[in-house]
Amino acid sequence: MDQALEGLVPRLEAAQPKCGATAVIAIDGRSGSGKTFLADRLVDACGAQIIRLEDLYGGWDGLDAGVDRAADALNSIASGIDPVSVPEFNWQTQQWDEPRVLAPSPLLIIEGCGAGASELAQWTSLLICVESDSETRKDRAQTRPDWPVFADHWDGWAAQEAAHIAASSVESRADVVVSN
Repeated sequence: MDQALEGLVPRLEAAQPKCGATAVIAIDGRSGSGKTFLADRLVDACGAQIIRLEDLYGGWDGLDAGVDRAADALNSIASGIDPVSVPEFNWQTQQWDEPRVLAPSPLLIIEGCGAGASELAQWTSLLICVESDSETRKDRAQTRPDWPVFADHWDGWAAQEAAHIAASSVESRADVVVSN
């Protein structure tokens, strides 16, 4: 992953804006593939803002709704709305918290399964797909603090992920594929 990170930083910095004055870097992949790890390292390296799709899903059946909410946020950014309010779902209470205010930024990372959705492609400057085998992904997921709750939803969530990745052709459209 470190080698991938070193090669990605210059690509992020060179990405041309397609969302108003903002270059959007989409990091997509299945649960446990390493998307969040990579996104956090890139945010640190580039000083980018971040939208986590996990905050937009609104529950275990909400991948498509999360993509719709991401599209609303990116459309607002592209339209020059300042600041943009981004929904925040609280997984502990299963309720929506107050929206997070996203300040304008030349670089925005959108991370999570759904970030590479074809509906978001018009605003995406660079699409990164993070891949990992299913056994490794599940092993990583089992180390999450929320695994006791996630375990009951793993199969249903995996089906949503598979449908999204197939429908949006994420792997074939990706500018960069990171094998993790």
